[in-house]
Amino acid sequence: MRTKQKLLMCFITIVSLGINAQSTISGIITEKSTGSAIPGANVIVRGTTTGAVSDFNGVYTIPANTGDVLVFSYLGFKDAEIVVNTTTIDVALEEDADTLDEVVVIGYGTTTVKDATGAIEKVDAKDFNQGAISSPEQLITGKTAGVNVIPPGGQPGQAGTISIRGGNSSLSANNSPLVVIDGVPIDQGTTGGNGVAALNAINPNDIESFVVLKDASSTAIYGSRASAGVILITTKSGSLSAPFKVQVNTTGSIGMVQRRTDVLNADEYRQVATNSQNAGLILPLLGNSNTDWQDEIFQEAIGTDTNITLTQGFGSTSYRVSAGYTTQDGLVKTSRFERSSAAISLRQNLFDRSLSIDLNIRGALTQDDFANGGALGAAAQFDPTQSVFSGSDQFGGYWEWLQSNGNPEPLAPRNPVGLLQQLTNTAETERALGNIKLDYNAPFLEGLNANINLGFDYNEVSGETNVPATSASGFLAQGTIGDYGSIRRSTLADLFLNYKKDIESIKSAIELTAGHTFQKFYRKNYNSTTPTVGAPTENSFATQNALESYVTRLRYSYDSRYLLTLSYRSDGSSRFSEENRWGNFFAAALAWNIAEEGFLQNSETISNLKLRLGYGQTGQQEIGVDFGYLPVYVNGADNQQYQLGNTFYNTVRPQGYDENIKWEESETYNIGLDYGFLDNRISGSIEYFTRETSDVLNLIPIPSGTNLTNQLTTNIGDLENSGFEFTIASDIIRKRNFNWNVAFNASYLTNEIVKLNIVDDPSFIGVPTGFISGGIGNTVQIHRVGSPQRSFLLYKQVYDAGGRPVEGVYEDINGDGIVDTGDLYISENPAADYLFGLSSSANYKNWDLNFTMRASIGNYVYNNVASSTGNEFGLHSLGTNRNVHASILETGFKNNQLLSDYYLEDASFLKMDNITLGYNFKDLINDDKIGLRMQLTVQNVFTITGYDGIDPEIPGGIDNNFFPRPRNIVFGANMNF
Repeated sequence: MRTKQKLLMCFITIVSLGINAQSTISGIITEKSTGSAIPGANVIVRGTTTGAVSDFNGVYTIPANTGDVLVFSYLGFKDAEIVVNTTTIDVALEEDADTLDEVVVIGYGTTTVKDATGAIEKVDAKDFNQGAISSPEQLITGKTAGVNVIPPGGQPGQAGTISIRGGNSSLSANNSPLVVIDGVPIDQGTTGGNGVAALNAINPNDIESFVVLKDASSTAIYGSRASAGVILITTKSGSLSAPFKVQVNTTGSIGMVQRRTDVLNADEYRQVATNSQNAGLILPLLGNSNTDWQDEIFQEAIGTDTNITLTQGFGSTSYRVSAGYTTQDGLVKTSRFERSSAAISLRQNLFDRSLSIDLNIRGALTQDDFANGGALGAAAQFDPTQSVFSGSDQFGGYWEWLQSNGNPEPLAPRNPVGLLQQLTNTAETERALGNIKLDYNAPFLEGLNANINLGFDYNEVSGETNVPATSASGFLAQGTIGDYGSIRRSTLADLFLNYKKDIESIKSAIELTAGHTFQKFYRKNYNSTTPTVGAPTENSFATQNALESYVTRLRYSYDSRYLLTLSYRSDGSSRFSEENRWGNFFAAALAWNIAEEGFLQNSETISNLKLRLGYGQTGQQEIGVDFGYLPVYVNGADNQQYQLGNTFYNTVRPQGYDENIKWEESETYNIGLDYGFLDNRISGSIEYFTRETSDVLNLIPIPSGTNLTNQLTTNIGDLENSGFEFTIASDIIRKRNFNWNVAFNASYLTNEIVKLNIVDDPSFIGVPTGFISGGIGNTVQIHRVGSPQRSFLLYKQVYDAGGRPVEGVYEDINGDGIVDTGDLYISENPAADYLFGLSSSANYKNWDLNFTMRASIGNYVYNNVASSTGNEFGLHSLGTNRNVHASILETGFKNNQLLSDYYLEDASFLKMDNITLGYNFKDLINDDKIGLRMQLTVQNVFTITGYDGIDPEIPGGIDNNFFPRPRNIVFGANMNF
């Protein structure tokens, strides 16, 4: 009996020792050089799947036994291994001098910074811009050389403009870069009748990084879709063996108007009217009010953004689930944007990690309330001496210009407030985007990998408009109801094989990739208008196209010093005839890691030095039509109807076509030098590129009636683009409690049209473009051989001795004694010559301060608001008074001078896009599992420019009542536990 008791006691003791041996280990992970906490560092028990991730304050907890080995790791730092012999283990990770091993996503694969042979730039989440971010592209504004992101206007939900290396790879086709999200090329076009931005349906909070592929040696792997560059977006995902974690981010913002259109106030208007030659017509119509119509239509724009994220990893499974809700009022009353979004990312490893399955699905529902776009122009033109309300119930009670019979004057400006309040224009967008990836590492051949990627992109917009019969603008039709919408969807199927092999005997590494990809697109647009009086109209259009591709790439490295990349892609597009359907795109790149040479390997100064040479061919098949090589019938315009009885019917009309239409093709040469000094505390790159585009599509005139049209889009042009880029980043200060990093980028860009027609015709002056308000059919830009795209074509203004422009007097440029169209001259263009970006990030103890600035030099803007209204003739028309631009006080112009270069202004600028001050409350919260950070951000802090309009950043370079961008003050809080 005693023996059994002793055995039982021994068993209990052993079990107790075993239980006590496994404890909860905790500690703080910091940077050795600075003492700063490292959030998101990985901790794993070596030889097991047990793991953890440090929180916002660098704190971790993990179950482990005495004698276990904990492995601590974080990107950019050396791994640390510590044997468990206590329950508290603090770790200071040492920065890895060779941060060049950072993995970078490229087309259909990955590489490292060290092994990259092309012009590639990565922007991580830690470097993103802060503030009221509603669209993903705003995250990287000013962050990369050669990438110009023009922010959207003040209409919330509006699309911004992205260009890489100036864009300008085409005249008529798409100049926007290809955007790929988690391996799925998306439809970035706007949808619906009001330009709903498709990319805005992606929650910026879900994005982990951007990788910008600039040169053709990097982008050629995407072939016919890559002429304008490629942006690869990777979204956030969970981590294996990570503990359950909740993150809550919320912001609140208020936006204010920065600048307004410079028009006469009521007192100035009365004074100018008194001195006008039409004073007898104007003065009797003056009112007794002093109304600032821009004050009446603008508002403070309130916004909120809340995101909740759940992440966890256990065993061979990890997930990330997020949900977000965004609201944003516009600067103009009645405009508003709402977005509800959700995303899930799931990873499952099977068969001892030989097979991994990644599922990414994200969706968003957005609601856009659009303000009446005409209200901006009406606010600039409506008589400032009139009141907002008339004192009667007619036309909603708003003061309007009336005819003698009491009806609204049909050609008069409408009351701006009435335009806003008497229009309902809403659109709802449903967006779903996702893919499933199967990645298989073959056990029978080490290094062989198979990857299947199945993706989809679905975007549907439905909108409606309502103009009531009681409004002045709805009077003639006695009210109008309309609806509009679009459906865009695509499906993707990729199959790739990848083989990697290190051949140590010859110091070589080889990687071969081959695959097939197929993507199909469907688009449908529709709209209808139903007036109470008059004929209803209805239009719909559906089309589809497909792209099939075969891809191969070879990467070779010798002794980590000499690198070679070769790629080839063959694209077949249904947009072209069988004779022109297939395009072949080749690329080659060489790189020399000079820093790996013996004479530099032990250098304490030079930590990275790599020379890169690249050549590549890309194409363009986003030509705007899907069957431009076939005779197709399309719906006629709403004013092209036949009447049968009392019913009006839209016509169906033949569309011009070119059976020989084909790809635009580009060849790009790139030379780059990557550098790093002092363990990469100073790093950057220098690039030079030149791009030649042939068979450029352009709309040219043809003999009337030929081919069913008098204009035809066909391949007739050649373009040249070139430029320099420079980037530098430096960790200026690295201390335990104080760190300061500064990054600067600069680019110089040029473009020139080399060819514009099939034959050499000296009488061919170019293709006019850039239509403006004022008169009928006036243009101020032109595509002309020997000049940049969209160059301004204007008369050279003559000034008097006092520097005042002389009305109607221009220089006789060609010296023939007559001033006529032959004296119009090329005068600048809207593209900037130089672009600069500056970012600064500093932290002191728990405080951090970050800002981003941008500069643009050499971009010109034509002020169409001033040119069309800044004259005395504009004070009165059709029995109504109208306000005019304040430039009349300087010029004294009696009539408009639309083609004078007086209105072409140098719009160079310096902007501070945002500045953020944040505080981490880690010292005030005793619970190590809770992190809290608060921040205050100001967006659009200031703009320094000589341009007189609302904003110097005008897409296309023609300012015609541009929707102003707000200055936002944003308060945010980030919490995780």
